[in-house]
Amino acid sequence: MTIRVALADDQHLIRAGFRSLLEAEPDLDVVGEAATGRDAVALVRRERPDVVLMDIRMPDGDGLWATEQIVAEPSLGGTRVVVVTTFELDEYVAQAIRAGASGFLVKDTEPVELLRAVHVVAAGEALLSPRVTKRLLEQVAGGLTSPPDASRLAVLTEREREVLTLVGQGLTNDEIGRALFLSPLTAKTHVSRIMSKLLARDRVQLVVVAYETGLVTPGRTE
Repeated sequence: MTIRVALADDQHLIRAGFRSLLEAEPDLDVVGEAATGRDAVALVRRERPDVVLMDIRMPDGDGLWATEQIVAEPSLGGTRVVVVTTFELDEYVAQAIRAGASGFLVKDTEPVELLRAVHVVAAGEALLSPRVTKRLLEQVAGGLTSPPDASRLAVLTEREREVLTLVGQGLTNDEIGRALFLSPLTAKTHVSRIMSKLLARDRVQLVVVAYETGLVTPGRTE
């Protein structure tokens, strides 16, 4: 199965480098490039890629705005946005995650990690860059302006709450299975059901919910 990727960055050299790297892989296909936020949204609407590598700082609608537009459009529900930034904790990245981005990468990441990230996000199975993602999500949680609201968890069973807590701690399906003495397939089924009940696009959104509802708190994710 070919994964269709769109590139959004105002620097031509960055786009060219990403394209060269991605198209060297037999199962990855770059379907288009955009240099502005508005053009990125138009590109996604036209091509319906599986993954968008989205820069934050672009003219005519930045990457945050473009991410919000893409995530808010039901017809684009199959597209996952990966924010690509120069800094590990870019001031806008937390907002992008809250807006619905499926993860993020720093631009100086190793090529093999970028390729892995595209595959991971396309599959919707895991978070990106766990070390940095944990710090980012703690920043998201630290920016909450209201106390945790656990009422959203009323639709979950006790087992599903346990699974969501472990998802919030960054565990994979295999790790959740070992922790709860479940098979990886059963763990994956629980995660899928939780996503459906909480109307979450992917695991990153589940992690945000875990923080927002108080299941996981900053500094206590180990």
